[in-house]
Amino acid sequence: MGIPQLRRLLATATALAALGALAPGALEQPGQAQGTPSLMEFRWDNTKDYRKLYFFMTDTQRLKRSEYYLILRPKDRKTAILKLSITIPSYFDSKIDPKRVKLCKMSEGGMMSRTRCQETIPATVEIAANGSAVEIFPDSPVPDTGTIGVYMNIFNPFDIGMYQFNALAQAPGDVPIAGYLGSWLIQIDPPNN
Repeated sequence: MGIPQLRRLLATATALAALGALAPGALEQPGQAQGTPSLMEFRWDNTKDYRKLYFFMTDTQRLKRSEYYLILRPKDRKTAILKLSITIPSYFDSKIDPKRVKLCKMSEGGMMSRTRCQETIPATVEIAANGSAVEIFPDSPVPDTGTIGVYMNIFNPFDIGMYQFNALAQAPGDVPIAGYLGSWLIQIDPPNN
């Protein structure tokens, strides 16, 4: 290797070092998304049998305490609700305390306001023994007007990934059958270190 080649190599190394010093943010990780559902969702088997429901979470990172707002708009339900069941996947390894779950009249958040529980609807909350379902029994049937939701204050599970919570509602009447209202697709993210 001759002197001109060494000079070119040294000049190239110096230029790369200067470029690295000028762009310190080039090696940083991209920002994490907010805890809101995406505008577009891809499903392999996108049939009419799946209905996406709106939700909001205060924190999507694993093992962090988060407030879940599982929202049911008037267009999501056709009748009053006598009983609301939320099925939870078996691999959602988070303990849900019935004292930290409530049924509310909700205000949906947006650019200028937060999603919040405006008024608590009196109801009895039961959790299945294996944690696979949350059963909510309102003291009186909840009408299909106005936005309602389920508020849960829990720790996110350890495992990152997507969890599908399904909403089933039983309407007042002679036949006690629960009908499918839709699903909330919850995503838990890894911590951003």
